[in-house]
Amino acid sequence: MEARLPAMLADSEKLVGCESPSAVLDAVARSADVVAATGRQYLGTAPERLVVDGRTHLRWRFGEGPARVLLLAHHDTVWPLGSTDTHPFSVADGIMRGPGTVDMKAGLVLGWHALAVLGVPDGVTLLVTGDEEVGSPSSRGLIEAEAAGCLAAFVLEGSAPDGSVKTERKGTSLYQVRAIGRAQHAGNQPELGVNATIELAHQVLAVSAIADPARETTVTPTALASGTTTNTVPGAGAFAVDVRAWDAAEQERVDAAMRSLRAVLPGAVLEVTGGPNRAPLAASASAALFARARSLAAELGLPPLTSARVGGGSDGNFTAGVGTPTLDGLGAVGGGAHADDEHVLVAELPRRAALLAALIDDVLADASAGLTATGEKRSGA
Repeated sequence: MEARLPAMLADSEKLVGCESPSAVLDAVARSADVVAATGRQYLGTAPERLVVDGRTHLRWRFGEGPARVLLLAHHDTVWPLGSTDTHPFSVADGIMRGPGTVDMKAGLVLGWHALAVLGVPDGVTLLVTGDEEVGSPSSRGLIEAEAAGCLAAFVLEGSAPDGSVKTERKGTSLYQVRAIGRAQHAGNQPELGVNATIELAHQVLAVSAIADPARETTVTPTALASGTTTNTVPGAGAFAVDVRAWDAAEQERVDAAMRSLRAVLPGAVLEVTGGPNRAPLAASASAALFARARSLAAELGLPPLTSARVGGGSDGNFTAGVGTPTLDGLGAVGGGAHADDEHVLVAELPRRAALLAALIDDVLADASAGLTATGEKRSGA
């Protein structure tokens, strides 16, 4: 893998240079072209191109039999077009920088090189989606279908900053709270209007109060817009809500509380839409794979592998949700995802690729022996 490091850096630069903000479908499609062409160099074949609701996803399947291992990646980012002008790709002092490096274009590169070293083994599917950063609305069905029945799903998201793999993730719920009032001239009898901004102010405070710090459940009002002009009582407005919780019971509690919200101002109407998006990734879904990864890291002479529980969601929540053992955060080691200091530690790239290759090979060996991810005999094997 050390010999492959120059190619890993060149591949990462190529992917980062093709910007792919999730909401710009043409950009995501262009990125898919680059991903397909670059991946073909290592995997020997072009991927299937899957366009769902205008969003472009790619799938490589290897072998005629059922998939045993799913590698899961995404090529979309949160960065708007033009970000590479202000945050250009660079490698200096052992640090790779650029929009989408750690989240997660370098992780996809590691997946290619791990599979290439293994000779692109049968029984592996590599799914690269194009809408993860907006909640995977069009790819969720693909992810769940590909994961079902697999012995393991390895998610190529970046690691925790200290290199830990991610063995627990909070579940995510997404809502929109919309207030409908009545517009009125702000200078001529504003009291005849129903002010949507004031209604939303009441609701922002009510929504914030649903959080439970003791359970580490966060309920965060985010983007808000209301009204049309500065001299008009706002007739409508809305804000988004981001919810994170460690268990499904908390997601259900928050959902019930969100749907019980009622308008405060006379004449105002309140609409609440949305709901749970990703179920929590529980520690039980990753325990056996983490133990395997830790043992393999020791055999490879790597530093002791550690685990982390994180608040951010990923597509690993979906694979775990269909009962597939899932290990997340197997991509690049670095930090600053979605931020100006997004970066990857260059020296860790070959080590991470070696660990990923060893994990894939180990699970496939057990599959050939009729074993599950926990080392037990598979039913019917």
